[in-house]
Amino acid sequence: MSHSVLQVDKVNVFYGSSQVLFNMSLDVRQGETLALLGRNGAGKSTTMKTIAGVLTPKSGDIRFKNASIAARAPHLISRAGISFVPEDRQIFPDLTVEDNLTIAIKNSADGKKPWNLERVYDMLPLLSPLKNRLGGQLSGGEQQMLTVGRALMGNPDVILLDEPSEGLAPIMVQKIGDLINALRKVGTTIVLAEQNLHFCLGLADRAVVIDKGVDVFCGTISELNANDEIKQRYLSV
Repeated sequence: MSHSVLQVDKVNVFYGSSQVLFNMSLDVRQGETLALLGRNGAGKSTTMKTIAGVLTPKSGDIRFKNASIAARAPHLISRAGISFVPEDRQIFPDLTVEDNLTIAIKNSADGKKPWNLERVYDMLPLLSPLKNRLGGQLSGGEQQMLTVGRALMGNPDVILLDEPSEGLAPIMVQKIGDLINALRKVGTTIVLAEQNLHFCLGLADRAVVIDKGVDVFCGTISELNANDEIKQRYLSV
């Protein structure tokens, strides 16, 4: 079994005086896709932002490659090898597709640079004919592809994908699923936050279900799919 590369251990997170994560824990193994599932407002995005350093936990620890990153700034966490693709995409609308990609170029933490423009265009063929188009002129699905491509240009060890299928047309949801599958096949480690269990079934190895800031289930994706009580109570399936 592959080793654990990222651990979230009993993390408590507040927005002001309101607590939103309660002893939240999960671990991510090298090369796997872990689905973080839950209803809207369950705490999925908060968990992702906390791993990425956008939010700082009040207590608990986050360890990446055996080093604590719980108090590190977001740019240092990115430099260490974690790329965050936020729910609202945050592309640069006044830059071209290619400029959006090249602005994110960095070596991986071990100094290697396996992802470059050519490989990103190979992985995301939809972007290649759009390379001179401004980011703000792309559809939602094209912007989603661009944010994933931009994350890859940073040569991450782990990619955090926050609700990548949210609000997209079914054809683009299928393309995002195909992309995640392609990334899995080349050994990318992915944390995928989603409301949609069906979307994750063919993509994830394991799942953590979160409800009201608490992890209420952890197991394989097939174990989750067979657990009607968890699905009905926490996922509205």
